[in-house]
Amino acid sequence: MRRRTLPAVLAVAVLLLGACAGTDDATDADETTATATVATDETTDDAADDEPAEVTWEAVSPGGDCQCADGSEYRYWVSEGDPTRVAFFLQGGGACFTAETCAFEGGGTTYKVTVTDADDPSDGSGLLDLTDGRNPLEGWSMVYVPYCTGDVHLGDATTEYSDELTVQHKGAVNATAALDDLTDRFPDAAEVLVAGESAGSIATPYYAGLAHDRLPDAEITVLADGSGAYPDVPAVNATIGALWGTLNAVPDWPTNADVTAENWSLPGLFVRAGAHAPDITFARHDYAYDATQEFFAALAGIADGTVLSQMDANEVLIEDTGVDLLSFTSPGDDHTILSQSSVWEHEAEGVRLIDWITDLVEGDPVADVHCTECEAG
Repeated sequence: MRRRTLPAVLAVAVLLLGACAGTDDATDADETTATATVATDETTDDAADDEPAEVTWEAVSPGGDCQCADGSEYRYWVSEGDPTRVAFFLQGGGACFTAETCAFEGGGTTYKVTVTDADDPSDGSGLLDLTDGRNPLEGWSMVYVPYCTGDVHLGDATTEYSDELTVQHKGAVNATAALDDLTDRFPDAAEVLVAGESAGSIATPYYAGLAHDRLPDAEITVLADGSGAYPDVPAVNATIGALWGTLNAVPDWPTNADVTAENWSLPGLFVRAGAHAPDITFARHDYAYDATQEFFAALAGIADGTVLSQMDANEVLIEDTGVDLLSFTSPGDDHTILSQSSVWEHEAEGVRLIDWITDLVEGDPVADVHCTECEAG
């Protein structure tokens, strides 16, 4: 497997992490299992001719400090396939940072508040369907990390927004427990893909850096889907970071020695993770006029031009520090695609996204793809 070696980079911004108290007792966690067998689409040329594989998903409740925004129980799912090839997939689901947006019920809710049976990936599509011959992750192991904390998997705080509303921003605690479980189950992992959609996409470079700490010999690839346009605005970084408690769990990396609430930023996650572990391969996919990113940027008061111009500017910012960020920019205003069946056929500029992802995962050379008529659907 071929990997690019990235040069050391300057430190510019980042955050997070914690783990559930009592996660050393993970073997005692409540567990349930589900089995999914999904037939391959025989009408697609790229579909596998073999019989569909049987994939079993195990639900894990780590307990301890792990919890959702409303204090309910947190769960994640694990599928044990090839122990040397493992995906860590971070679910999306919005964000919150005011009493109105963080409300557990009502029209103001802009995020997932709890984990339910609907989050079970057993019937998942796209890259979550580990039985589909078109999926470069077919046969891999996977740890699927649901999201229910409003803090883009980066928080570690209990925040009172009003007398009636206290939110558990424990995204970093929850996801770190899942990552620790990955390390315990798959200590011989040689290839690790850290992927995510939307809110989960934001955190991918950070968890890739943490995966490197736990599995230093593994080849680690990041695939972020649907978060490339969020800018670096120091005042907003500090305000929202304080609500989420992002500085409560910053890892002890030399590149984080200068971290403050103001200089942490979402694009900076790539910069600091790249400085910490230059061998990580970083990649992203975005829609040029992503309506969801536009909505949340405006909600947080950080809209700065169009989504397309901001994601292009972020890529320049990141790469100017020496981090190679591979990118696939699609036309239109959709949001994410990795967990959707449309990932199989989607293309831009004559390049099929699934072929691009497959080459990325396999370590083959890939070139940036950028729409020329970006407003087209």
